[in-house]
Amino acid sequence: MDKEKLVEIVSNPDVKSNKDLNECLEILNDEFEKTKTLILSLTKHLDSVEGAYDKINNELNERFKTV
Repeated sequence: MDKEKLVEIVSNPDVKSNKDLNECLEILNDEFEKTKTLILSLTKHLDSVEGAYDKINNELNERFKTV
């Protein structure tokens, strides 16, 4: 299903067939799951980057205190 048809179905679901609604629902569910997985993956990556940043930043702060 192309994007225009998907938008059309979402905009006017009350005049669409059950077949179109079910197909749209499957596509939206797939998109939801993909997006959720991507967000979780990016969150883990962000946590890792933040941890590395904090570790380096703390080390630099300790070094500048002793100078």
